[in-house]
Amino acid sequence: MPRMRSRSASVPDQDQSPDQTVIGRRFAAAGLVAAASLLALAPAARAEDQIPTVPASAASQGATGAPANDPLEGLNRASFKLGMGLDSVLLAPVAHGYMAVTPRVVRNHVSSAVYNLGEPNTVMNLVLQGKPKRAMRSTTRFVVNSTVGVLGLFDVAAKMHLPRRDADFGQTFGKWGAGPGAYVYVPVMGPLNVRDGVGRALDIVTDPVSMFVGGLDTDFGKARTAVTIVDLRAATDPAFQALKDASDPYVTTRSAYTQYREAFIRQATGEAEELPDFDTPPVASPTTPKAATPKP
Repeated sequence: MPRMRSRSASVPDQDQSPDQTVIGRRFAAAGLVAAASLLALAPAARAEDQIPTVPASAASQGATGAPANDPLEGLNRASFKLGMGLDSVLLAPVAHGYMAVTPRVVRNHVSSAVYNLGEPNTVMNLVLQGKPKRAMRSTTRFVVNSTVGVLGLFDVAAKMHLPRRDADFGQTFGKWGAGPGAYVYVPVMGPLNVRDGVGRALDIVTDPVSMFVGGLDTDFGKARTAVTIVDLRAATDPAFQALKDASDPYVTTRSAYTQYREAFIRQATGEAEELPDFDTPPVASPTTPKAATPKP
C-alpha cells in the first residue's frame, strides 16, 4: 500500500492431536492479521507520510537508483491489479463507511489503541537488535498508555517525552545484515520482499499480546484483527487515493515501499542516507583563505 519517509541525514540510535488443531487455527488466522499489518504498506506509504514521486526515467529502478530487484514483475503486476480490485470492492467500502460515521478524533484514539497492542512486539525486536534503552522506553510507553492512557486510547507517554519507536523482525534481520531479497506483491497483503515476508510471519506467530490472551482464534483476537484491518485501511486511504494520480501505480508502490523499508532499516543500523542533506550548510574547507576584513 502506498509510511514512506525519505530522509537525507543519518539516523542516530536514540533513547510483535488438540495441539495440532490449535496451531492450525492460529496459522489460518495469521493470514488475516498479516493482511491487517501489511495494509500499512500496501500500496506503500502510511497516511501521515507522502508518496515519493517516481520520475519516468526511474520507472524500472529502485530507491537508490539501482535496477529494482523485481524478477517476478509480470506476476507481481497481475497480483497488484487483483489486490487493488479486491480493495475497491471489499476493504475500501468498509473503511469509507467507518470514516463517514466516525469523527476523526475517535479514529485517532482507535489508532492509538491498535498501535499500543503492537508495542510488546516492538520491545522484543529492540532487545534482539541490542538496544536495551529503547526497549525500556517502549516498555514504559506500553505500561503508561495501557493504564493511565486507558488501554492505549490516549498516548499519554508521548507527552512524557517517550515517542513511538517502531521495530519488527524484518528490521531486526536487516540490522544484522540480511538483504531484502526479491520484491513481491501479494493481493490484499500488499508489497513485500523476502526478508520482510519472513519477518512478518515471525511478527505474527510471536506476538506477545496474542500469545497472552490465548491466540488469534479467541474473541479478543478476532475483534483485534477486524479493528486493525478497518483502522489501517482508513488511515492509509489518502495513500490509496494518491495512487490514482500516479502514471504507473505499480512502480510508485514498489518504489515507495522500497524507500520506506530502506529508511526503516537505516533507523536500526544508524547508517547515513546516500542523498546529501541540503538543509545543512557546507563546511568551509580548512585550506580556504578567509576573506580579508576591510579596514575602516
